[in-house]
Amino acid sequence: MRKLIHLTLSPASRLARLMAGEKRLALDPIQSEDPSVHLPVFVELDGTRSEGLWAIVDHLEGNYPEHPLTPEDPVRRAEVLRWLDWAMGPLHDQVTRRIVFEKGAQRYTGTVSRSAPDMNIIRQGREALRVMLKTVGQAAEANGNLAMRECTLADLAVAAHVSALDYFGEIPWTEFSPAAEWYVRIKSRPSFRTLLSDRVPGQPPASSYAELDF
Repeated sequence: MRKLIHLTLSPASRLARLMAGEKRLALDPIQSEDPSVHLPVFVELDGTRSEGLWAIVDHLEGNYPEHPLTPEDPVRRAEVLRWLDWAMGPLHDQVTRRIVFEKGAQRYTGTVSRSAPDMNIIRQGREALRVMLKTVGQAAEANGNLAMRECTLADLAVAAHVSALDYFGEIPWTEFSPAAEWYVRIKSRPSFRTLLSDRVPGQPPASSYAELDF
């Protein structure tokens, strides 16, 4: 069976899991015992390894075209990739790193160092989160999903972060209805099931984490 060596609360690992699910690939996810190594790592049936998120994205899109996650149209493709870059850049740095990486155990996030959560950093992340939820909601209202009506890599990349934040109950969904409606659509997809069953020892998820509605 194919394997994915990953970290449970790492958005990069979550995106790789979602992509494999959308590609209908049977996968054995293995929690890494060493969060300092370059993760995630996707191992094919023949033992071929793709190390790191970008290598995995390229491998899955290039070798499993039956269920594409990036459109062929160059304009739409560029928009999908813009969202991917936004998710793994500003969203990661300004929100996820400041909240999930502060609150989550190092073994499950891959953060470089671990100390007591800094509430000043968490508050900064929460302020940035509100701005970004508005951005997500506006795009979803305008396009059906983030980049277009169909679910694409854009939606999966942002949802990988949102799901990690939602694990800790950090998202004020009632204040951001358009973003909430988008997320309900995405988390209802079959590829999301394994993420919703995640449980970190000593850090159980928020009560609404696995619910398909708010």
